[in-house]
Amino acid sequence: MKISATIITYNEERNIARAMESLRSADEIVVVDSGSSDRTVEIATKLGARVIEQPWLGYAGQKNYAAEQASHDWILALDADEALSEILEAEIWHLKKNGPQFDAYSMPRLAQYLGKWILHSGWHPDRKVRLYNRQNAKWVGKYVHESVQVNGSVGRLDANILHFTCQSLSEHLKTMDRYTTLAAEEIVASNRKIGWRHLLVDPLWTFFRTFILQRGFLDGMEGLAIAWMGALYQFLKFAKARNMRPGRES
Repeated sequence: MKISATIITYNEERNIARAMESLRSADEIVVVDSGSSDRTVEIATKLGARVIEQPWLGYAGQKNYAAEQASHDWILALDADEALSEILEAEIWHLKKNGPQFDAYSMPRLAQYLGKWILHSGWHPDRKVRLYNRQNAKWVGKYVHESVQVNGSVGRLDANILHFTCQSLSEHLKTMDRYTTLAAEEIVASNRKIGWRHLLVDPLWTFFRTFILQRGFLDGMEGLAIAWMGALYQFLKFAKARNMRPGRES
């Protein structure tokens, strides 16, 4: 079982080394960069990655392009701000030794937010398919929240991908601005009607679900921030969508 690890990048000099250094179980690392102006390409090249420049194709498109450039059918896809835990590395080594029994594998993802590991708030286990045979799977999702669609069987690995998210609220707000714009474009493209329920009820429900039902309060101040930011995300994506097509909503 030969594995090609793929990472898509844009100005990820802060994260790329950590991600690549966790990929010792991969037989090659392919980095597809969309025009970084920092040291991302330099660092990735020095660490042994095969770096390919590719203008932005969207999240799913860029990741599918990376998989197409790989030398092997088995793809281990990481985001630049992620890393395999040591236990997950060991699981993958074991899988390589014994051979795959499924067409793809999902694994839980553990996120670090504002310097704290988040165990509640709907953020864990947050299972993702990240190891897959490209003959039977591909990335889908035109705008945001892309995922791997598998035409076959999916096995489960037990150890975590580590996700190093925002280190500050300012960083979170900057990221949210980009993602809510993409989400708004998706809403507009689907011709979905936007009402006051989306602007008022949905954000309040998101806060209640995250902080109370998903026990975000157990994550402390960080859990409170996640709940508020989740509510703001819901409001902004609908408000932006409404603003993109003025006069069309009641």
